[in-house]
Amino acid sequence: QVQLVESGGGLVQPGGSLRLSCAASGIIFSNNAMGWYRQVPGKQRELVAQLISGGSTNYADSVKGRFTISGDNAKNMVYLQMNSLKPEDTAVYYCNLVNRGRWASYDYWGQGTQVTVSL
Repeated sequence: QVQLVESGGGLVQPGGSLRLSCAASGIIFSNNAMGWYRQVPGKQRELVAQLISGGSTNYADSVKGRFTISGDNAKNMVYLQMNSLKPEDTAVYYCNLVNRGRWASYDYWGQGTQVTVSL
């Protein structure tokens, strides 16, 4: 089993910054992807940023140039540095881990952390 624990959410003014952290524990495959998704009420959960084993990254167009995803393999941590935050970034942010096995992939989610961007 895998557990993901997020931290670092909160209230920030527009233009401000926040750093989200996610600690992973349990069985983590060498072939994996860790990332951040976000969800607002009434909308589907959307990918924000993803870090794939090997070092490649994916970002949603709406956060490119503002958000940076990084990881620490030794500590099984993934981070999301969010700069120049906008009110539309307000959402619950979820940490995600995908263990990619030979025959199947396994998805795990954290409990979510609220990010609110407001005056």
